Amino acid sequence: MKVLQATDIQKSFGKNPVLRGISFDISQGEVLSIIGPSGSGKSTLLRCLTLLERIDSGYIAYEDLVMAKNDAASGKAVYSPAPVLQQIRRKFGLVFQNFNLFPHFSVLRNITEAPIHVAGKSRDEAEKEAMALLDKVGLAEKANAYPCELSGGQQQRVAIARALAMHPDILFFDEPTSALDPELTGEILKVIRNLAEEKMTMIIVTHEMAFARDVSDRVIFMDEGVIVEQGDPKQVIENPQSERTKAFLSRFSQR
Repeated sequence: MKVLQATDIQKSFGKNPVLRGISFDISQGEVLSIIGPSGSGKSTLLRCLTLLERIDSGYIAYEDLVMAKNDAASGKAVYSPAPVLQQIRRKFGLVFQNFNLFPHFSVLRNITEAPIHVAGKSRDEAEKEAMALLDKVGLAEKANAYPCELSGGQQQRVAIARALAMHPDILFFDEPTSALDPELTGEILKVIRNLAEEKMTMIIVTHEMAFARDVSDRVIFMDEGVIVEQGDPKQVIENPQSERTKAFLSRFSQR
């Protein structure tokens, strides 16, 4: 089953085209990593897929819910009504590179806030699920701590637990380790690897090439707003066909 379908996505900022005809889909249980140089459009693509930016034209749908499609007359993207977009927002979770936790909330409240106030769960149910998620990411003992009392790696694990608390169909990661010291990166990659083993549908924008190769079902290489190459992770990362992909990957040592 296709969880997400994106077709011919176009997005410009002013006169600067950032996404130029991006098309792909992702099936339930699949892990897709998106790699490429800074400025290639990776993060903008994620922002468009999660309603943080609006596309100029193209088609985006989550299962049978259409987010945006082109108007027949103008050729420009028209978004579905607010109630449909609200349903779509419930289908995905987004983990930012800079954590984005509420600093004045405890870890437990950061995780339970949306399930209580958006999903309508009781506080007891939300807190029970939150504690199970904290245990899953190895932070059960930090439930009453505040973000300022946690390391970057711990904050990112809380952010992952917060995203999972809404039971999304698909989880997006926007360079989840880029703000972390190298020794903390392993904590996050372990959590994502465990989610992959549980067949969580994920799209991961990452600069961790070895991780992308080992955890993904498919890798997309983007440059200058287009998909240059995609396919089997080992083939794309270890034996790329495009010269642009080869040039990019030559800067990384694969271990």
